Formats: sequence, C-alpha cells, structure tokens
Amino acid sequence: MGSTARPERTGYAPYFERYVALVPDGDIVTTLREQGDAVRRKLAGLPESLAGFRYAADKWSVREVVGHCTDAERVFAYRALAFARGETAPLPAFDENQYARMAGHDAVPLAALLEEFGDVRAATLHLFRNLPPDAWTRVGTASGKPVSVRALAFITAGHVAHHVALLHERYGIPP
Repeated sequence: MGSTARPERTGYAPYFERYVALVPDGDIVTTLREQGDAVRRKLAGLPESLAGFRYAADKWSVREVVGHCTDAERVFAYRALAFARGETAPLPAFDENQYARMAGHDAVPLAALLEEFGDVRAATLHLFRNLPPDAWTRVGTASGKPVSVRALAFITAGHVAHHVALLHERYGIPP
C-alpha cells in the first residue's frame, strides 16, 4: 500500500477533507516533490514589491502565506514522525493565526521564505520517502482528533494546494 493509497476518511477529522480532496490520486511522495518544485518556481518570479500584498487589510500578505505554509508543514511532518514512531501521547493543536502574528514573515525577503519552504519540503520528503510500509497506517491524536500518518501526508499536500489556489484567486498570482 505504501504511499499510493488515499487515506480512509476515518483516518482524519472531517475538517481536513477540504485538503485531502485537493490531492490527485497517485504516489503522495511524488505529488509532494512535484508540488514543492512548482510552488517555488511559481513564486520565485514574483517581485518583492508584490510579496507584501494583502487582498484585504486583515488578511495575510503573500510572504505570510508562504511562511504559514512552511510552519504548517513543520507541524504536520512532526505529527507524522511522532505517530510513525509509535507516539501515543496526544499532540496539541496549533493556532495558525498566533503563529503568523509571532513569525515576522513580512520582514523576511520572499526569496528567503521560498528557500526555507524548499528546505522544509525536502525534509518532509525524506521523512515520507523512508517510512516503513506499516508506518503509513499508524494513527495518533492531534488537536483532539485521530489522524493517520498517510492522512498527514495528504493533508500536507492539500494544505499547500489550498493556499496556492487562494494566491491565484484572491491575490492575482497566475496559475
């Protein structure tokens, strides 16, 4: 089964269906690799003058979206690591808005944020690429809900796909 099967709906909270549904069928490790490359290529050409753009006053800038995707990926990958290794203690929720407020991403050049995203994605790929087959079905508790390692891989890809779509729809970044 490895990294090609979609997660069972019982393997994640209903909230995450919106992310899992965005991920195409096929090998999730390949999807994560191709997605990471595409995101960096797409945003690398964006002028720094547009990286601070917000489509509304209370919304994140492009830089903050990239930083948020990186932070969330770290959280999802840690959860996958913990559960793959047999962690039984529940893991806490994370408040993405609090993280964004505290991160200072708008003070970091977009190129540096994209490099960081690429480095984090590379680490995520190493984690998922090297999981033993039985680790994919292990389940732990995060944010008070059960979630499987396989679901976390799909949630990671779907979360970025969600934000890339928002960058296109609301920020005007070409697809």
